[in-house]
Parts: sequence; C-alpha cells; structure tokens
Amino acid sequence: MTHAPYELDVRPILRAGGEPFKEIMEAVGGLASGQGLRLLATFQPVPLFTVLARKGFSHAAREIGDGDWEVIFTPAAPTVALSPSETDYPAEPGHPASVWPEPARHLDNRDLDPPEPMVRTLAAAEELQPGEVLSALLCREPLFLLPELKNRGYEWQGNFQDDKTTYKLLLRKPAKNEAAE
Repeated sequence: MTHAPYELDVRPILRAGGEPFKEIMEAVGGLASGQGLRLLATFQPVPLFTVLARKGFSHAAREIGDGDWEVIFTPAAPTVALSPSETDYPAEPGHPASVWPEPARHLDNRDLDPPEPMVRTLAAAEELQPGEVLSALLCREPLFLLPELKNRGYEWQGNFQDDKTTYKLLLRKPAKNEAAE
C-alpha cells in the first residue's frame, strides 16, 4: 500500500527562532513503511540531507518562493544492511552506505594483476543504472581507484573483511537527482 508523503511545515518554528530537528526526527520515526516526508522550511536544509540519507531517504529540494523551500524525502528501494565490518570504515565521509540497495553486480578481482582490477571495476561501474550498487572483491585496498571514483561522482565504501586479505568495495552510481547537486 502506498502512503501519501507526510507533510511537516517547520517554517513557524524557524521563524520563531526555534530548532525543528526534534520534530523532524519524530515525524520520520512515525512514517509508515515506504512513506515519504514533505518538509517545508525557510531555507534549504542541506545538513538534513545527510542525516536522512543515513536513514535510507533520497531527497528532491526546490525553492517555492519568498526564500521558503520544499523538500521531498523519499524512502529508498528495498535495502540490505551491511555487516558491522562493512560499516566500520566509511571511506568517503558524508556518503553513508549503511543502507543501500542490494548490489546489482558482483566482481571478484582478487586474482587479477594491477591495473586490471581498477580497469574492470570502472568499466562495470559505468554500466550501472543511476542508484545501483556494485560490489567488488580485491586483494588490496584500491588506493588509485578511490580518487577516480570520487572524480566520477560515485559514492563508495570499503573495508578489509574478517580474513584481513580481502578488501570489499561497494560503490553506488548517483541517482540522477543527486548528480545534479
């Protein structure tokens, strides 16, 4: 069942000099499964984008006049939670991957010599649809690949697995509305 987005207008709180974070988080906590949030504010609440992304929401923001903003927070597609070892090291600060869609593609690059793991991973990443995730297993931390992913606008997270020899990299192609930000 699809629910209409819950509407929360925090403009009166902000105009009175208040801080609406508590009300916003209570509203998010009260949303039905799959329900979004329509937030009205007196400014573009950029810090809130990261907070709610960690909770699995994407966003679309637009100015609605007189300096006021409307932000629609939409819950992501069905997700998979990463194990604690995969979330210990958020390699790219500000880009939470604790809740991302299940990887659309998996690569095992552990038996390849450099630069083949990087070339293969970048080629597979380019084939992803916006918002899709790629999982790649590597035999070392991809020090040259990570800056290239950042330059291309990908979000990523990686860490050595429990065996301490396998580096697992997750990367996500930005959704179209994220790429424009």
